[in-house]
Amino acid sequence: MMKPDEPLKNFMQSAQKRVDKALDGWLPPTNRVPYRLHEAMRYSVFNGGKRMRPILTYGTGQALNVDLSLLNGPACAVELIHAYSLVHDDLPAMDDDELRRGKPTCHVAYDEATAILAGDALQTLAFQVLASDPSLPVAAGTRIDMINILVEASGSHGMVGGQAIDLDSVGTRLDLPSLENMHIHKTGALIRASVRLASCVAEGVDADTVNRLDHYAKCIGLSFQIQDDILDEESDTQTLGKTQGKDRNHNKPTYPGLLGMSGAKRKALDLNEEALDSLSVFGGRAEILRAISVYIIQRRN
Repeated sequence: MMKPDEPLKNFMQSAQKRVDKALDGWLPPTNRVPYRLHEAMRYSVFNGGKRMRPILTYGTGQALNVDLSLLNGPACAVELIHAYSLVHDDLPAMDDDELRRGKPTCHVAYDEATAILAGDALQTLAFQVLASDPSLPVAAGTRIDMINILVEASGSHGMVGGQAIDLDSVGTRLDLPSLENMHIHKTGALIRASVRLASCVAEGVDADTVNRLDHYAKCIGLSFQIQDDILDEESDTQTLGKTQGKDRNHNKPTYPGLLGMSGAKRKALDLNEEALDSLSVFGGRAEILRAISVYIIQRRN
């Protein structure tokens, strides 16, 4: 994986430690019944993820002058949804993958039924966090708005809907708007929610600021998926930590398949420029968000 620049590297490491500590507090201990389920939940969350979505939540908070300690709940919530989605995506009925982040996937390490239940439990825990986090300093109405943002991003109008489109698209050739629509839902929705949740916690944020941050998140959500597609072709299983070439082998529509490799790389660069332009009014406060956009299209896993 390409190393980020020093300020981003330090911010990422700090954010990872912060959210991991908070996640450890929310996840049930393994000595509590049902033991195997709680073990599988922790296995799926603490398996070496980059925590990009929580990092985006904290990075947005920094851009909006929010005390980062107030964002631990939203950061945990988006990571729990992401973790559940990976557990379910890896199942035999979905992507049927045996490797995730260089380790056996949850259904391989445990069993298929336990993996399904672990994913279910991680999903519901995400909403419990938003509903009951005592450190979230917002009014009840805002808390409900935040829950609704995560619901929209996670359900049939967001991530799950995108996965359904993905499954329906196997063996077909999508045009660019259709491919983008799929990934705006499958990958982009939760990334946008990661940014929007931080905006909810900030005080006095106007609609233009929210819209600029949302457009930034939309752009990096698409560039994130494009880079995933590029790495699926150009990288290797050891570097990726998951099975290389699986999208091609499963005959899934991808950006390199539609645009060619050079076209896909150009598209990612264009989206990065668009994302950076959305942050032009923030000045130095958004340096971390700018660095994240660049990092996304340069990463190697």
